[in-house]
Amino acid sequence: MADPTPTPPPEPEPAWRRALARWQDWLRPGHASPGPQKLRLNLALQGGGAHGAYTWGVLDALLEHEALELEGLSGSSAGAVNAVLLADGWVRAGRAGARAALAQFWGELGQHLPASLVRSKGETVRLAPAGRLLAHWAAQFTPAQLNPSDLNPLRDLLERQIDFERLRRDCPFKLYIGATQVNTGRLRLFREHEISAEVLLASACLPKIHHTVHIDGEPYWDGGYSANPAIAPLVYDCATPDVLLVLLNPLRRSQTPRSLAEIETRLVELGFGTHIMNEMRHFAQAARHARTPPSATPALQRLLQQRFHLIGGEELDSLAHSESKLIVHTPFLQHLHQQGRAHAQAWLHDSAALVGLRSSIDVEALFG
Repeated sequence: MADPTPTPPPEPEPAWRRALARWQDWLRPGHASPGPQKLRLNLALQGGGAHGAYTWGVLDALLEHEALELEGLSGSSAGAVNAVLLADGWVRAGRAGARAALAQFWGELGQHLPASLVRSKGETVRLAPAGRLLAHWAAQFTPAQLNPSDLNPLRDLLERQIDFERLRRDCPFKLYIGATQVNTGRLRLFREHEISAEVLLASACLPKIHHTVHIDGEPYWDGGYSANPAIAPLVYDCATPDVLLVLLNPLRRSQTPRSLAEIETRLVELGFGTHIMNEMRHFAQAARHARTPPSATPALQRLLQQRFHLIGGEELDSLAHSESKLIVHTPFLQHLHQQGRAHAQAWLHDSAALVGLRSSIDVEALFG
């Protein structure tokens, strides 16, 4: 008599065993090397004035990685400028062109501040007494009073270096450039087909220093006020599930601010960091909610597949002071560039292998 109990189907071979078998097959004589692992990423680039030179260093190291593939770039303020420079340089000459474009911009920008206005001690770079006096004096006037002709060396530099018409036509990446609508406080994300010098100036417009930028009749200020940078479009509008956050503001301070300068610095960090903290907290909570089967909608399931990575200079004294965001001085910018490169190289060594597999940070612990 036949056994009425059906034979259970064999369990599928674990994914790790299949991957190991593929590598063993590659290692047999006669097979070529599989080559470097593809590094498919979306980039979220935070703003921070002169501190954006740290991001330049991060991008410089990433672009050396021959397997790097990019889909979407989101940025505000200096992060927006870095994103557009990378895209424009890539159109010109691939990854080498992107590296050259970033180096050219930051090299020229560093010539705008006289050395006599800067004081340095080790990694700490601050304005010299003359520079502080000048900054204090300038703060007593509105940009319209101090600069009625709206002279802006940054506009001249951007228009001289970036071919905006070609970039709008041939941009190889999805761009999300954030600016804040002054009268509503809403975020506007400018896409690659809308990019212009005025869009970048709007994204980097600090209203105590620069004239308000008007686009299509709407006034705009710095994108950092409403997104620094925007993460959602990289999650919901891009097919690539790995997002690399390049952050300039610390997620946590080890000591409570006490001096007036420390309090002012932390207030600026909190003001420009609230949006990204809220966005990342939302992703952490939604992903946790998605693990409950009755709640696992397709949108939530997408969040479960999302992977986050981070490069930041939280422990760097060179990024610790709000004042130094104004110091566009070549030695300081080069120092930040080298620190960004070193951190990116460490991340490539320690964490890049996790791209495509899982997050290399604990999103819940950092943002939840």
